Amino acid sequence: MSYALEIENVSKKYKDFVALDNINFKIEQGDFVGLLGVNGAGKTSLIFSIAGINKFSGKIRVMGYDVVKDEIKAKLSMGIVPQEVAIDSFLTVHQTLKIQSGLYHVQNNEKWIDEILERLSLTDKKNTNTRALSGGMKRRLMVAQALVHKPPLIILDEPTAGVDVEIRKNFWEFITDLNHQGHTILLTTHYLEEVDKLCQKIIVLNKGKAGKQQTKHEFMNQSFSFDKTLQVTLVNATVPNELKQKVLNQQQNTYILELASDDDIINILNLFRQQNIKIENIEINHKSLEDIFMQHLGR
Repeated sequence: MSYALEIENVSKKYKDFVALDNINFKIEQGDFVGLLGVNGAGKTSLIFSIAGINKFSGKIRVMGYDVVKDEIKAKLSMGIVPQEVAIDSFLTVHQTLKIQSGLYHVQNNEKWIDEILERLSLTDKKNTNTRALSGGMKRRLMVAQALVHKPPLIILDEPTAGVDVEIRKNFWEFITDLNHQGHTILLTTHYLEEVDKLCQKIIVLNKGKAGKQQTKHEFMNQSFSFDKTLQVTLVNATVPNELKQKVLNQQQNTYILELASDDDIINILNLFRQQNIKIENIEINHKSLEDIFMQHLGR
């Protein structure tokens, strides 16, 4: 089996805080994997370790190259888009990509740079100084930097934060095309609908520990309990204390409640009636990826 990324017994501590706790997983070449976890779960610490920024215990290999012992070959084999924007504000977009190409010893790649700019909706900004770019444009330029050397492994850490819906759609079409061409993608994002639509496999990080890698189908069909949820929008009210342990998600006065059975729906509605809580809207749905993710974390 040929792997694009191998994580073996990887741990990372910041003084007394354990950011990564003996993590193990392997990603096959050509996979599109979603790395899920709430803030502080260890996602960025893991990515920094893969990138060679963090010191860690254990082994990490990219395309078979140890990121410590074969650092140069490993770095040439991956392109990483970090959360933090880090670009030279005194260069134009084109100059930024040419310098980045030079760092990877890539020459005569004007055609590829032009294609990247077009696919990331940056063509009209080619000769613009980077400090004149919007936040979303800077994020896309970071993606372009990571792709100039056509790395077999592409790691995207919240790549569409601050990017509008239409450009986000074009961006994901580009990344999907790269995946179909054989590039391996590891994605972290807070937009779980992106994971649902794009990723073939899912790994969950929780408090520095990694769950078992699963296909999206396996993850979605985990039988924690009943496979339906109850969504209720309340009128100037919150859910009763008796139901708070059932809350999977909340947005303002709309709650998604976990169900144990069909009878549970009647019991919940009776409780609302007994406590004179008015319901504006009610829906019964099958569990979404977000519902299962939150349930996986025990929330």
